[in-house]
Amino acid sequence: MEWSNIDWADIAQATLDTLTMTGFSLLFTVLLGLPLGILLFLSGRSSSPAQKALYAVLSVVVNVLRSVPFIILLIVLIPLTLLLVGTSLGVPGTIPPLVIGTAPFFARLVENVLRDIDKGVIEACQSMGATTRQIVIHALLPEALPGLLAAGTVTTIALVSYAAMSGVIGGGGLGDLALRFGYQRFQTDVMIVTVAILILLVQIIQFLGDRLVRHFTRK
Repeated sequence: MEWSNIDWADIAQATLDTLTMTGFSLLFTVLLGLPLGILLFLSGRSSSPAQKALYAVLSVVVNVLRSVPFIILLIVLIPLTLLLVGTSLGVPGTIPPLVIGTAPFFARLVENVLRDIDKGVIEACQSMGATTRQIVIHALLPEALPGLLAAGTVTTIALVSYAAMSGVIGGGGLGDLALRFGYQRFQTDVMIVTVAILILLVQIIQFLGDRLVRHFTRK
């Protein structure tokens, strides 16, 4: 196979764009998804009717957003993306749908991680008169840190996949390069290189995530 179609400058820029989209989207996903996951956990275990109702509403919203295929979400959110960042194209136009698509996913992972914590930890804190805020900050989050890091790793890999998919609507990055050159112009070498880079990125993310989880797991 000839590699004459490869423009390494374009490949480098597309890789940088993908990393930028993934990085910023991950930041906002954690900022939105972590509090949402904590709220789901707290309201779900509460005996208050109001809290139960809140959990039911949040759960439906999260499930709806998680069930919509990302490619459809990209298109549906174009008006909102235009309102937020002024464009639906390139790196800026891809970040809002990436966040909206993955924040509910991460929130549900956070909820599941918190559910796995020994109930005795919460009961011990409550017996000492700790407030809900204190329990969350000083007990739940430190205890759940390895699980949260694992959830973050899974979410980051999903973001890389979604970022590549955004190339369908001109989102930039490796997905856009693979679509415009690898698929539409039948440049197989470009397609192979972009796919190889995406696989490498996923492997690196998984490796680093696993190392962090092992580091923070209490022996």
